Amino acid sequence: MQPTSAYADFLLQLLICSANEPAIQWIYRKKQELSEKFTAQSFYLAFAAVPRIVGRDELVVSPADRVQAEQLRKGFTPLRWTTDQAARALLLLAVPQTDAASYARLLSRLFETGDVAELTALYKALPLLPFPEAHINRVTEGIRTNMTPVFEAIALENPYPADYLDENAWNQMVLKAIFIGKPIQKIIGLRARANANLARMLSDFAHERWAAGRPVVPDLWLPIAGFVNETILTDLQKLIDSEEPAQRLAAALVCRDSNHPAAKILLQQHPDLVNQLAEGLDWEDLR
Repeated sequence: MQPTSAYADFLLQLLICSANEPAIQWIYRKKQELSEKFTAQSFYLAFAAVPRIVGRDELVVSPADRVQAEQLRKGFTPLRWTTDQAARALLLLAVPQTDAASYARLLSRLFETGDVAELTALYKALPLLPFPEAHINRVTEGIRTNMTPVFEAIALENPYPADYLDENAWNQMVLKAIFIGKPIQKIIGLRARANANLARMLSDFAHERWAAGRPVVPDLWLPIAGFVNETILTDLQKLIDSEEPAQRLAAALVCRDSNHPAAKILLQQHPDLVNQLAEGLDWEDLR
């Protein structure tokens, strides 16, 4: 990981392009105060005041910024961040970083009492913060939240879960994302963290939906390609027999990505799907 100062410099660069001059000057002052004369009370007051001072406008992010973000922290993207979220992340990075225990204690009040906007900013900032292992339990707990923006901040376009959650917590996060209708394609590391237990859970979930006469989102099958078995082959046949183009394409993509011989044969039996794949259709075309 980069030194946290590199993340702070990057976020400040984005804010300079997105916020007004009084807001930027306020951020400079608060960063300096927290660095030179830190108190927990001054931090909490500044953290709470951010939206009033900085606003909640969407960050201006150029293609070059996106490249720089990925270079700074693999999987990190400031897309769909807002000015208040970036400013709050800057304040979190300005806190003296003496040891993991004291830093975690400071954040504990935010985790326990923060409103939706504060928690969203905090979880989005986690991949940039020091002592990342100190926050694993908080993220594991956060997955169970009923606040949709907070869950999205944890699960979507955030590299922290893939890097630090254990398999059980990871699988529960993916399954919940599907259950509440979130696009799992936006889960960073979904393919790399795919596992046999997750494949079984997703297949079981699909069977439950089908038994209840309810639809299954096609991107549910994205993490399954490496774990095709007889049960999942039956699922793929059901998808290919569907009249819904997105379901048929999902099955074709699993067959394409799988090394299972029967999956390859199944795909070859449907030239129309082979042709769609040859034209470049992929998972992002399902929604």
